[in-house]
Amino acid sequence: MERSRLVFSGSGGQGVITAAIILAKAAVIFEGKNATQSQSYGAAARGGATRSDVLISDSEIFFPKVVQPNILVSLTQESYNTFSGIIRPGGLLLVDSKFVSIENKVDAKHLALPMYDTVMEKIGKPIVFNICMLGALLGATRLVRGESILKVLETTIPKDFMEMNKTALDLGIHMGESAVN
Repeated sequence: MERSRLVFSGSGGQGVITAAIILAKAAVIFEGKNATQSQSYGAAARGGATRSDVLISDSEIFFPKVVQPNILVSLTQESYNTFSGIIRPGGLLLVDSKFVSIENKVDAKHLALPMYDTVMEKIGKPIVFNICMLGALLGATRLVRGESILKVLETTIPKDFMEMNKTALDLGIHMGESAVN
């Protein structure tokens, strides 16, 4: 595996940072890889801009920040406008089609998926939007196995919420796989 450099971006309350933490934990604990995760918040914890950097690699990681991601996830128009220019040429840009209109010419594969709308239609609770997004990312990239994400979730969320999160992850994986095949 080459080094994967990811930037997750959105607004506070969308679970962007939580999704990044879950991915990094899954990579390290259940996939045997090296990973780092760092984050920054906007002026407000809820509603302000958020960014989380994740590096996943088979080799050592010496610098924990992502300068030029090969994968950019943007869940708001503001985050897309801010970060779309930093994606590595030939990378992957994953956005939610409800909240982001792709406007800038970016040398990357664009995936605009109806993640939020699908979660609301099939599950009815926006709380698992971030897990659906994580599933879409996995379906499109195979960075880690879905089972590894579920194992992390089992240790971090109440048991009563596992089925809803598994459904959201599966919905996302299916969307991601369908988009790249």
